[in-house]
Amino acid sequence: MQTKEQDMRNGKGYRRNDGLEIVFEDDWLIVVNKPSGLLTMSTEKRKDITAYSMLQDYFTEGRIFIVHRLDRDTSGLIVFAKDEETKRALQDNWDEAVQERRYFAILEGRIEDEEGWIETWTYEHPKSLKVHCYALRENDDRNKPPRKDWKFTSSHCRTLKHVQKDGNEYTCVEFNLETGRKNQIRTHSQWIGHPVAGDRKYDAQTNPFGRLALHAQGLSFIHPWTGKLMKFTAGIPKSLSRF
Repeated sequence: MQTKEQDMRNGKGYRRNDGLEIVFEDDWLIVVNKPSGLLTMSTEKRKDITAYSMLQDYFTEGRIFIVHRLDRDTSGLIVFAKDEETKRALQDNWDEAVQERRYFAILEGRIEDEEGWIETWTYEHPKSLKVHCYALRENDDRNKPPRKDWKFTSSHCRTLKHVQKDGNEYTCVEFNLETGRKNQIRTHSQWIGHPVAGDRKYDAQTNPFGRLALHAQGLSFIHPWTGKLMKFTAGIPKSLSRF
């Protein structure tokens, strides 16, 4: 059996027994493939098991810093930094550094073979923490929201294929994000009338896979120190390919 170091040198990545896969590691960054059901980082005072805590326990030398997050029930690629300077370098220039944020999702219902942009204002309710979408008006400026707490949100959606499961029809789609707002794909899917399967929070009526059918599949960004384009792909989990 190969060691983690051998696997990383051979570009194979390293999967821990707890399901967290280390996809890439260098002197500054760690890229992981997070399983569904695992928090990225706890926001509570209680000590939840999270992707962050697992990595911190595993990399005993130094401290790990989180660069961005995924929802608990979303699987896929996340970036962590090995020092605070790298974290800040990425976070302060995230929109410029990121070249691709690609997601695979399975939505309820049938969406015809098409692609296009979904653009809305979004607002997170401070008590329910649920994100709501509002339509853009003809003369709205994306840089000047109509209300203080609204944010411009933009996703590109492309139909991949249609599938049947348990007597219901679903559409597999690919999302590419221009912006990276909280619950962006989940709210945009609800907005177009096709919630992500398994997403009760945003009005899904079915849960055919026993999880949220959303996976952060592709991520590309400019390395903050080497200037190289870093491209990563996380294969679609078996839990989302059981048709």
